Amino acid sequence: MDVFIIGITGKVGSLLAQKLVTRGDTVRGLVRQAEQRVDLAAQGIDAVVGNLASMTTDELALAFNDADAIVFTAGSNGGQAEITRAIDDDGVAKAINASRQAGVHRLALVSVLPESWRERNLSDEEEYYFTAKKKADIALSRSELDWLILRPSLLVDDPEIGTVSLGPAEFHGQISRADVAETLAELLHEPRIRQQILELNVGSVPIRDAVQANRHRY
Repeated sequence: MDVFIIGITGKVGSLLAQKLVTRGDTVRGLVRQAEQRVDLAAQGIDAVVGNLASMTTDELALAFNDADAIVFTAGSNGGQAEITRAIDDDGVAKAINASRQAGVHRLALVSVLPESWRERNLSDEEEYYFTAKKKADIALSRSELDWLILRPSLLVDDPEIGTVSLGPAEFHGQISRADVAETLAELLHEPRIRQQILELNVGSVPIRDAVQANRHRY
């Protein structure tokens, strides 16, 4: 596959890129700085230098080129509202439109479990973050694209376990970013998983088996 990752220098995006390269896929992505492009090139990954917030839809579509799939792993993580709006809200809308324009039908979005952080007193900016994430989920789910929305529980930097709990509804716990990346890689390679929202938590099912259990049967 030829996969283009928005957020390729982030923690999940970079792990996903490594896993896809190991599988023999062509991996490309969007970076903000030329130095990042050089670093990725050393790993066999091509990158386009650009800022998602300021790029036009035409520019983003041109960057996608002939990709088989787009993966959106970028996020503001509940920071300043204007950044959240530019990335998690407008950025996803731009990616949807650019995918249409480029003729790329498969778009996978890494979102967030709605229950995340609900045990805390959230700031206005954090509340806006969840609102923006929900808005993006709705926009993608209402598109005609071959979309996929993955909602992982709390992301941690623990070592990869290789087992998960994956389904339309999951409890909110925590999961390693490495297991999220491996799950994404498996999902991208399963064309029968399409136009689905899946939630992801730590669990006891091997990732490949968990993915297969959620595929559409035609």
